[in-house]
Amino acid sequence: MYNFTLAAAALLSLPHALAAQSITEDQVAAIARDNFAPVIAKHDIPGLVVGITFRGEQHFYATGLASRDGKVAASPETIFELGSISKIFSASLAALAEQRGQIDLDAAVSYSLPELRGSAFDRITLADLSAHVTGGLPLQVPDEVQDVPALIDWLAGWQPPQPGARSYSNVSIGLLGYITANAMGVTYAEAAEKVLFPAMGLTSTYVTVPGTAMDRYAYGYDRKTDAPIRVNPGVLSDEAYGVKSTARDMVRLLDLELGHGAADPELYTALERTREGRAKTAYYTQDMIWEQYPWPIDRDTMEAGNGYDFILSPQPATAITPPLPPQQDVILNKTGSTNGFGGYMTLLPAQDLGIVVLANRNYPNDVRVRATYQLIEDLLDAIK
Repeated sequence: MYNFTLAAAALLSLPHALAAQSITEDQVAAIARDNFAPVIAKHDIPGLVVGITFRGEQHFYATGLASRDGKVAASPETIFELGSISKIFSASLAALAEQRGQIDLDAAVSYSLPELRGSAFDRITLADLSAHVTGGLPLQVPDEVQDVPALIDWLAGWQPPQPGARSYSNVSIGLLGYITANAMGVTYAEAAEKVLFPAMGLTSTYVTVPGTAMDRYAYGYDRKTDAPIRVNPGVLSDEAYGVKSTARDMVRLLDLELGHGAADPELYTALERTREGRAKTAYYTQDMIWEQYPWPIDRDTMEAGNGYDFILSPQPATAITPPLPPQQDVILNKTGSTNGFGGYMTLLPAQDLGIVVLANRNYPNDVRVRATYQLIEDLLDAIK
């Protein structure tokens, strides 16, 4: 069995070993500006914020507008839609619920949803949902499905078209979030906002942005019409792509992933659980939502792994049994988009480095990867 206590101790000792190497705020701002200014210009991004935790220090670079109406400047306190980066929270909530004895990630989905007994979900676990290893669940909830009971009815008759395949799906992670919250006796929004976000120390992260924070909620801008837009609700949207947050809060999350900051041990153990390797794909190891590459890795491989061709169709995957313990010499990443927003998060444990990039335009994944990859290289070069 993997010793999470020893792993946490090793992780917590890492920042001290690297603390002597630091970088100035002006250096970080210059590096971020040089890497993202061409992206902003080419894709007409109204506002963009980069948040960085590096060697135990936080840095932020903000440019442009959170809202063109009124010319509201983007800042580390601007609330952006996270899109599928929200899935990290669903996985973390599930891992935390497991720590509290409320669910078992290795149990079949049908154990939590008796309506699915006798279906394909007798052979698909909650952990499989978190790693998208479902054999072909669709990306989106079918158009004819209007609520969760109807979705469960639809799932009861569903059969995996490619058993064992990794299939990126809002349905799978949405179902995991729904099951987790149901086991906790609340809605997903309540579980996230009253349990998970406070446990993480996040003060500006929401499923539903309250009236008191609406002045900080950015408008996204449709890449086709340039109209100001925000995300629309849908079946399991809260669980799959519905979280809104700031760069400052997301850097706090990255700090927790790196072992910085005060938090309950059960939360640290839950976060470790989400970084276990569960399946091997052509480009990366699939964790619970996080996608894990060895570091160093060539940029082309990361771009291919985040490419729409790879994401939008089922891909062969080899299960890792038992799961691979969390690794240090890796880079983990996750993209997220809504119609008006585009985000990217990446984590390099051995370098004590985490980066989040939030923008109010949905621009291509490969562009996000390319700019952030170069940002990483420049930051590491700056402390040599």
